[in-house]
Amino acid sequence: MLLVKNVVMEDYYWSKYLPLLLGLVWRLDLAQGLKCFCNFESCPNSTCETDGYCYASTTLDKGLLKHTYHCIERKLLFPIEHPFRCASSKAKNDSLVIQCCDSYDMCNRDLRLEIPRKPPEPGPSAMAWHVLPWLLGLTVLGACAALSLWWARRAPKALKRESRSLFAPEDSFCDTRHSLKTPTIQDMMDVSTGSGSGLPLLVQRSIARQIQLADIIGKGRFGEVWRGRWRGENVAVKIFSSREECSWFREAEIYQTVMLRHENILGFIAADNKDNGTWTQLWLITDYHGNGSLFDFLNARTVDARTLIKMALSIATGLAHLHMDIVGTKGKPAIAHRDLKSKNILVKSNLTCVIGDLGLAVRHNVAGDSVDVPSTNRVGTKRYMAPEVLDESMDARQFDPYKRSDVYSLGLVLWEAARRCEPPDDYQPPYHDCVPPDPSLDDMRRAVCQERRRPALPARWQAQPALAALAKLMKECWYENPAARLTALRIKKTLANVPLDELGRT
Repeated sequence: MLLVKNVVMEDYYWSKYLPLLLGLVWRLDLAQGLKCFCNFESCPNSTCETDGYCYASTTLDKGLLKHTYHCIERKLLFPIEHPFRCASSKAKNDSLVIQCCDSYDMCNRDLRLEIPRKPPEPGPSAMAWHVLPWLLGLTVLGACAALSLWWARRAPKALKRESRSLFAPEDSFCDTRHSLKTPTIQDMMDVSTGSGSGLPLLVQRSIARQIQLADIIGKGRFGEVWRGRWRGENVAVKIFSSREECSWFREAEIYQTVMLRHENILGFIAADNKDNGTWTQLWLITDYHGNGSLFDFLNARTVDARTLIKMALSIATGLAHLHMDIVGTKGKPAIAHRDLKSKNILVKSNLTCVIGDLGLAVRHNVAGDSVDVPSTNRVGTKRYMAPEVLDESMDARQFDPYKRSDVYSLGLVLWEAARRCEPPDDYQPPYHDCVPPDPSLDDMRRAVCQERRRPALPARWQAQPALAALAKLMKECWYENPAARLTALRIKKTLANVPLDELGRT
């Protein structure tokens, strides 16, 4: 009997404490990084490593299921116990299911999330039981209303005295409530962590839930852009379709890079997923600029020489900040845009510019000297592609070639703006005279790589100091040899030295 009792007790303790010991061993291994299954093209050997969670999601789009797997870093998880990024919407959701895990390496590989089925439509008897409580409630409400009306007619003086006591102007609560200043988005930014990566995730989610869409202001391959209202402020809401989840996740991730905030980079406010009852929308909320894109601005208006230089300097300043790596505890990696064009540059109210649409951006990983490339299948705009991108001779494993292709695109944007300087020419896109309105890769490769053509520089530009300075910069942005092109920082310094006082005032 004693032997049997000892065996039973040993089995009991092993079954109770063995999982705890295994969990402790796994946690010690996790300190070296949790390995997750990843189906992004940028993940080597379909594997990524993180200090946070492994991620899995299933998206239903047009009857097709799409499974996504990747890593989420710990710094993007808030709150850490139940992160928003790992939670599906609590509302009715039949198109997106999300789940995270950190129990062991590659724990998300076997996650095959199922889209919940819609419940069957209720029958007539079930509908009757749902309607009956409403009818009873309306009956009680009607009786209360009739009783209140009868009492009001019997005692009007008492009712007036009560009203005066409830809504007297000396009510201190009302005074206090209206005297408090409602915080603006800028106020929230000013009191945030100071890391330059935007608002906390909980505040982002709160703002997104309170935005009212006003009118649509643009469309693209990803979805739509709306003007929204939040507490009387205008914001821009970029709405991605559910099949563009990777693009939405990538752009939100880039915008929240530490130390990215800059006066010439589009201000990021929040990112969230919203369930409208039919499908899941992926929202990206940014600052709103009423002048629209530089493309729209140049189509509708002309600029003087002073404004032209201000615009060019602000664009070069924003690009130089993107390309710069800031070393330190709260440092910023170097970032290349990869789709710089006039439609992705917005004009502020003071006629300076900000660079937006970072969905195709790549980051430089200094530690491993590698390039973090997005997994999306999107490519840049063919008309603005550098020669080495068109003929596929660029070394995509190095980061500097991406920066040099951005400089080539910047030269084309400067050419577009310079054509609208007074006395202006009609607006035309780059290479309008040698490729079709919607050129193919072969069209651009023939004009740029084989024929080595570049946009024409009118002779009259040499008679104006601003246009002559810009024309010289453009040529140094368009060199066939990428290594010979100027850097964004050199372009910025050159434009900053143009004497604006000699160009007149706006």
